[in-house]
Amino acid sequence: MGVLFDECARRGTATTVRLDRPFDIAPDGGSSYRVAELAELVRTAAGWLAAAGAGRGDRVVIVKENHWDYDLLACAAVRIGAVPAQLSAELSVAALEQLLKRLDAAVLVTTGALARRCAEQGLDLVSTARTALLLDGEAPGAVRLDDVRGRTAPAPRLRSDDEPLVINHTSGTTGVPKLVVHSTRTIIGQLARFESNPVPLIGVRRDDVVVNASSYAHGRTFCWTAVALSREPRELVVLSSHDPDHVDPVLRAYPPTIVEALPASYVRFRSLTERLDNPFRRVRLFISTYDAVHPPTIRAYLHASAHHRPLWMQGWGQTETGPLTFRFHTRRSSARGARSVGRPIPVKTRLRVVDPDTFAPVPRGTPGLVLARTAARCLDYEGEAERWAAKARGPWWNTGDIGVHHRDGHVSLLDREVDRTPRLSCLETEDVLEDRLPQAQECVVLGRPDDVPLPVVVTADGALPGGAWRRAVRGLPAMAEPVVLAWDRVPRTGTGKVRRALLLERLTGSTETPGSGQWT
Repeated sequence: MGVLFDECARRGTATTVRLDRPFDIAPDGGSSYRVAELAELVRTAAGWLAAAGAGRGDRVVIVKENHWDYDLLACAAVRIGAVPAQLSAELSVAALEQLLKRLDAAVLVTTGALARRCAEQGLDLVSTARTALLLDGEAPGAVRLDDVRGRTAPAPRLRSDDEPLVINHTSGTTGVPKLVVHSTRTIIGQLARFESNPVPLIGVRRDDVVVNASSYAHGRTFCWTAVALSREPRELVVLSSHDPDHVDPVLRAYPPTIVEALPASYVRFRSLTERLDNPFRRVRLFISTYDAVHPPTIRAYLHASAHHRPLWMQGWGQTETGPLTFRFHTRRSSARGARSVGRPIPVKTRLRVVDPDTFAPVPRGTPGLVLARTAARCLDYEGEAERWAAKARGPWWNTGDIGVHHRDGHVSLLDREVDRTPRLSCLETEDVLEDRLPQAQECVVLGRPDDVPLPVVVTADGALPGGAWRRAVRGLPAMAEPVVLAWDRVPRTGTGKVRRALLLERLTGSTETPGSGQWT
C-alpha cells in the first residue's frame, strides 16, 4: 500500500479522481487529480511524517475531518515502515482519549480545529504523541506543516505480510471502540485481492464512474482504495460530506454508474432520488456495508435508476473479519424486505450458529450466536489482547450477532447479542416499522431488560402523527409509546450508526441492556 499510487501511475492508470472539496492535506490542490499527482502527494506526505520523527514500526495516528486523504496519509505512513492508525474525528473526546493512550503514537496528524475542540473538553491532543503535526492552524507544542515541508521521502520500506499494516477502530455503537490490527495478508491479500477480481455484472469496468460516500477513517475504505485503483474506472468520485444539498451538484456533474455509501448516507441522500433528473439514473450497482439498510431505502434507489436491471449488493461483516456474507437485491426482491444478509462468501468464509450459553451448535433454522471462520481475521486488538482472545475460539470468531442459518444456506440477522430480547427481533421490527411509516427516515427499537422495547422514530421535523403510529404497530409485539426525534438529535458513530447504548441512556437514564454484552 505504500507504493500503490506509484505502481498505478507507472502502469498508466487513466482514472481521474474528483473530489467534493479539496483535500485537507492539499487545500490549494483543487478538486481533480490524476493518479500520478496522487502518487506525488503520497510521497510528499511520507516526507512530512519522516521529518516529524516517524519511522519503522512506529504508530502514526491520523484524526481529522472526514476525507479520502485519510488513506493517502495512511499510505504515506506505510511507505516509511510505520503503522497508521486511523481515528474518526466523530469519536467522543472521552473515547478518543482512551484510544490514543492505547496507541502511544510517535506522530499524531490532526488539524487546529480539532485540537481546539478537544482542548475545550479537557483533552490536550498535542500531548498524546511524541510529535503532533497540524495540517492547519497552530497549537502550543505542535509542529506546523510548514515546519516539515521539503523533506525528501525515504525509499519505501517493505515489511512482512504478517506484520501489522494498519489499525482501524470499530464503530463503537455500544461503547469505546476496539482498535483492530490488520496485516498485509489479512486486509490486502485476503480481502482487497479477492474483491479486485473481475466479476460479471458487479465488477468495476474501465468506463465506470464510481462514487464513494464513506467514513474514510475506517478499514473498509483502506481496502476500497486498493481495489478501486486496481480496476481503473474512468472516474472515482469521492464524497466527504453527507449533506444531500452539498453532494447533489457533484453527483449531477459526474453521474455515477456504481455507488458505494454508508447506510446513513443512503438515508440522507434519498431525497435526491425524488428530484427531476435524479443523479442516480445511470447506476447499475449500489453497494452497502457497515450496517443494515432497510427495504424502503433500497427500493427508492433501485427505482430511481433507469438501468434495465440495477442491483443492490449488501454485505455483512465486521472490521475484524471483512465481509462474511453478501446478497443481491433487485426491484422485485426488495419488495419482499426479508431480513436476510445472504450466504457466506464461497471459499472465503464459513459460519456456525451456536447456543450463546453453552456454545453447542444449534440446528439449522434455530436462532443463536453466529461464529465465523475466515483467513481475513484481524491479528489483534491494540492494547486489548485479552478482549481479542475472548472472542477467538480456535479458528472461529465470535461475531456477537444473533442470527439464523437457514436450511437453504442463507443467513438472517436478528440482533446484536447485547440488544437481544425475547419479545421480538429489534432489526426485523425496524424493517416493518419503516415500511409502514413513510414519514420515517429511520426507526430504532431499543431492547430493555425489564420492560417492553422502546421505539425511536426519526423524522425530518421530529414529529409523527399519532394515528400513523397506531396503524404501524398493528399485529406487532407490545412496545412502549415511541420517542420521535429529528436526525441530528440521535447520537451516531463516524459511520452514521446509531449509538444505541448512549441513546438508551439519554432516553431512560439507564445503561442496562437485555443481553450480556460480553462479546461487544
